[in-house]
Amino acid sequence: MEHKKYGEYVKILKEELVMAMGCTEPIAVAYGAAVAADALGIQPEEVEVSVSANIIKNVKSVVVPCTGGMRGIRAAVCAGIVSGDPSKELEILAELSEEQKKEVGRLAQTLPVQVKESDSGYIFDIQITVRAGEHSACSRIAGYHTNVIRVVKDGQVLREKEYTEQKQTYTTDRSILSVKDIIRFADCVRPQDVSEVLERQIDCNTAIAREGMKGDFGAGIGQLLISAYGDSVHNRAKAMAAAGSDARMNGCELPVVINSGSGNQGMTASLPVIVYAEELKASREELLRALAVSNLVTIHLKTGIGRLSAYCGAISAGCGAGAGVCYLYGGREHEISHVIVNAVAINSGVICDGAKASCAAKIASAVEAGLLGVQMQKNGRQFYDGDGIVKKGVENTIKNVGELASQGMKETDKTIIRMMTR
Repeated sequence: MEHKKYGEYVKILKEELVMAMGCTEPIAVAYGAAVAADALGIQPEEVEVSVSANIIKNVKSVVVPCTGGMRGIRAAVCAGIVSGDPSKELEILAELSEEQKKEVGRLAQTLPVQVKESDSGYIFDIQITVRAGEHSACSRIAGYHTNVIRVVKDGQVLREKEYTEQKQTYTTDRSILSVKDIIRFADCVRPQDVSEVLERQIDCNTAIAREGMKGDFGAGIGQLLISAYGDSVHNRAKAMAAAGSDARMNGCELPVVINSGSGNQGMTASLPVIVYAEELKASREELLRALAVSNLVTIHLKTGIGRLSAYCGAISAGCGAGAGVCYLYGGREHEISHVIVNAVAINSGVICDGAKASCAAKIASAVEAGLLGVQMQKNGRQFYDGDGIVKKGVENTIKNVGELASQGMKETDKTIIRMMTR
């Protein structure tokens, strides 16, 4: 693999596989509130929040960590203001003291917070204005969770950068990704170049999954899968990914390593691969290479779909997990391409109706599709060009998925949001 592209693939992993505590949309709201409050410099007396419909959808039903079980935008805003340290970005709530957690609850009872839908047209848009006396400050995040494009205090611009909805916002162009080059990269990558981000993903995501397997979180999908269907490696792979989501969607105060802006996608892409690597007694290096495959395949699929849409992101991560498991079994470009196409054909079109407890069950379904795709490939079964959205060539099928999610499901997204906010 050419040196320049190799370096870009490493950068993509480092840009996408970052730490976050709590569901990333409410944490982005908390981060935006912290940025605005920090600019104000004094305790806010009132807050105005203007966010895109997809932010409303993804924050509405999920528990915000460190809030005593509270959900929604108000809880996220109050937690961000109390945190007081925007430099932590998506880990902004990771080190709140017990007294600060109590303060979040007190603030949620007393702070006036007005929430409205943004009319900017941006899919990902968070604008937060805080006021105290005659002073005001505002922050704006657009495009993705930590992309602060504007900070203003008392009319003076403190920070600003250009943002266009259709423009690439990352330093590394995602269009260079292809299944063929992802496999080449995994085969030749020096473990030391990716071990920091991937080892952190292994440690963090395994820890929260184990917490979900023993704790009382949400609907307990991970625990249920084991009790109902046994301890096979196939079932454990689904259960661990689901258990991580059980914990994370329901307020567990442990961080995860995300993928494509989502902790659920980060756990779905990684935990099944980790479980299979343990079962197959793969070396640590083999596991790191397989995780590179699963994460990059997930990012590749999500690039065309976009950060937020009506298309459940766990489905892409389930495809990634299937690709990573196939890699552990010795599969390479030919085999992994078939796994991705198979998995896409099975589960594409599962809707995203916000972050919440049922995400764990959707994750189990996504992993099942990825693993069924692996078994189909191993047994010489496949879906063909013309089977629904499947096209000849994995890249053409991936392109169709992106078009389906980003264009075809726009009205679906509007309908979902209307139902959720009715």
